[in-house]
Amino acid sequence: MNLKELYQEIILDHGQNPHNLKKIENFNKEAKGYNPLCGDKVHIYLNLDDNKNIKDISFEGSGCAISMASASIMTDLLKNKKEKEVQEVVKDFLEMIKEKPELSTKVLLEDEKMKLMCLSGVKKYPMRVKCATLSWHTLTSAMDGKQEEINTEKFD
Repeated sequence: MNLKELYQEIILDHGQNPHNLKKIENFNKEAKGYNPLCGDKVHIYLNLDDNKNIKDISFEGSGCAISMASASIMTDLLKNKKEKEVQEVVKDFLEMIKEKPELSTKVLLEDEKMKLMCLSGVKKYPMRVKCATLSWHTLTSAMDGKQEEINTEKFD
């Protein structure tokens, strides 16, 4: 199996069988996001400790395979991460999905980076970048305690 096929398999698996697709109990931060171009919707739930470290994370939503896979992978990778680690991974992912050839973060293990790299192909399709980044922007909003719904038309 070549790398492209593996990436497609990971996206399909997470898109069809998303992990952490539920509303966690005891969440203390949340945010909603919407992509009006293709109808993707996401609602991120966080349980943060006093230092804003992620104790638990989940999402509810609907959308295309890219959107669902991205949210699923994100929730898998960021559970139990410290705030600074989350910020580093989010920044690195958003840069990779738009312009960088690969991830540079040291926070993730190599197999975790590979899961995220499977989404890198969307940079060839600007409309799909918004599908892949919706949950990540919504996560940032939840961590910052913002109340307004994230709309993909308001970010690059």
